[in-house]
Amino acid sequence: MQYVAMPTFDIRRNLATEQYLMNNDKLELPLMLFYIEKPCVIVGRNQNTLEEVNQKYCRENGVTVTRRLSGGGAMYQDLGNLCFSFIVDADSRQFGDFKTMVAPIVTALHQMGVTRAEVTGRNDIVVDGKKFSGNAMYTRGGKTFSHGTLMLDVNTDEVAKTLNVPLDKIKSKGIKSVRSRVTNLRPYLSPEYKNITTEGFRDLLIKNVLGLTDSGQINQYEYKLTNEDERQITKLEEKYYSNWDWVYGESPEFTVKKRQHFTNGTIDARILVEKGKIKTITFFGDFFGTNIVTELEKKLAGCIFERDEVERALSDVDLNQYFQGIPRQNIIDLLTD
Repeated sequence: MQYVAMPTFDIRRNLATEQYLMNNDKLELPLMLFYIEKPCVIVGRNQNTLEEVNQKYCRENGVTVTRRLSGGGAMYQDLGNLCFSFIVDADSRQFGDFKTMVAPIVTALHQMGVTRAEVTGRNDIVVDGKKFSGNAMYTRGGKTFSHGTLMLDVNTDEVAKTLNVPLDKIKSKGIKSVRSRVTNLRPYLSPEYKNITTEGFRDLLIKNVLGLTDSGQINQYEYKLTNEDERQITKLEEKYYSNWDWVYGESPEFTVKKRQHFTNGTIDARILVEKGKIKTITFFGDFFGTNIVTELEKKLAGCIFERDEVERALSDVDLNQYFQGIPRQNIIDLLTD
């Protein structure tokens, strides 16, 4: 079995590499992939990105947001997390059989001291009833691809901050994430591994999965990406994982209600968003203004539902003419935060 250890910490590049390797017929299967990334949120293929992700927090704290090809829920990852993937012939595994697919990982963890690790539910790996690994799967071109996470030392405080969506009320057809009790693996590792780095954890895991006696032996099983590989990966990254249309435009249609009381009146905005853009917006409330708000509603129709784009669309509009006495910034915050 060969493996690939991704050289970057960028989730978009790593997901593009996964996709490329799955579609590459020159590699022998089964194939293992491992990668580590800087703080990021990855939403599932059928989810509504704006519903799952706290856009304001991620934007202000440099958290990358992208969408993957497989289903499942949204997840936060950082440098304390290790991702693993298996690519196998579709005929060799029953689709959805996560227990069999991740069995080598569970066995390897047992050897590292996490003896109570087990697969439970549909696609989770847990220890003492707490989740440390979520997994997803998809099949293309006669191959089945399964990938999962291993929380070694993730900043769990960030999970709630990045995935806690502060919209007043949202109604969507997207698949919702189900939050679980989570834990890091570090406390469960054998004493000699308590201070292991994420990279060291990865190499030890590879050694155990391959059944080797020395981590130094793993290099002979590694597939090194070629320059041509890298060029093709760049194309996929630009087409999908760094592409706004893929990350946000693929979101299902949804509606959101944004309501706030100000000293000079209450604004109640009902917004219908389709493919990440405002399809219609309607303002209600007891505010005053010299202009009718239908003009503003037409101005915002077709605008990307993001703060920078809404500000740009309203840059030449005197909002005081529509919502007298309510500060402009407060209105922008209401619509976009």
